Amino acid sequence: MSLDTELVLDWFAETARDLPWRRPECTAWGVLVSEIMLQQTPVARVEPIWREWLERWPVPSAMAAASQGEVVRAWGKLGYPRRALRLHAAAAVIAAEHDDVVPSDVDTLLGLPGIGAYTARAVAAFAYGQKVPVVDTNVRRVVARAVHGAADAGPPSTTRDLADVDALLPEEQAAVYSAGLMELGALICTARAPRCADCPVFGDCAWQIAGKPAYDGPAKVAQKFAGTDRQVRGLLLDVLRGTSDAVPKAKLDVVWSDAGQREKCLHSLLVDGLVEQTATGLFALPGEHD
Repeated sequence: MSLDTELVLDWFAETARDLPWRRPECTAWGVLVSEIMLQQTPVARVEPIWREWLERWPVPSAMAAASQGEVVRAWGKLGYPRRALRLHAAAAVIAAEHDDVVPSDVDTLLGLPGIGAYTARAVAAFAYGQKVPVVDTNVRRVVARAVHGAADAGPPSTTRDLADVDALLPEEQAAVYSAGLMELGALICTARAPRCADCPVFGDCAWQIAGKPAYDGPAKVAQKFAGTDRQVRGLLLDVLRGTSDAVPKAKLDVVWSDAGQREKCLHSLLVDGLVEQTATGLFALPGEHD
């Protein structure tokens, strides 16, 4: 099982997007922030927020000194705001226990608050150049097509997916190769309209050799946003991000007409630590009230 290493590396060198967290001067902290922000969020939305964060908090200790509310406010509209709290918690541990430097070891990274297996391996690879398999949706799709001849990777299997990518990694420039696989999936080997004519490994792609058979695995459920709890939670947070003062519940009640769903979402925000209630019954971002 292999994909031509040089073809992928050469293609990536010529066509890779110039993203700030890929530049040599980017610190491991910058890479960690980018990896957290990029989870389920497009690059175009992440890049301006990432730049603001790194200017404001260039090292973990700077973020650790900020309140949770400041971090949630700065997260803006990136979505899944619990990621902001996890990053804030990780920054505090990095500052206190690792001399303000993001660890390079996967197991140590996994010991940080809110850092999962994917993020730990991504930081080890992209910040420190280590030879570790890094698997996201794009990589899974490239491997499924080019190596296994399937239109889609189907349901994830951590053991299988990691083994597949590990088998592809070259001894030299493994991290760059991993970034190349990701870029290939993001720009060329896309889910809906793959640009096969522009693919550097088209000639060796098992899927195109097999005649591009249709996906015949389990049906995928399309994710929706309108009317979901995610939307309601976002609207409630928007109210609090828009003011530095704690607000009465009446200001939150107007954002969504379904009282049952609205109350459930407000409760979940309180449980998640994204919203706090004052002794007088007002609501605010965490750490932003007396």
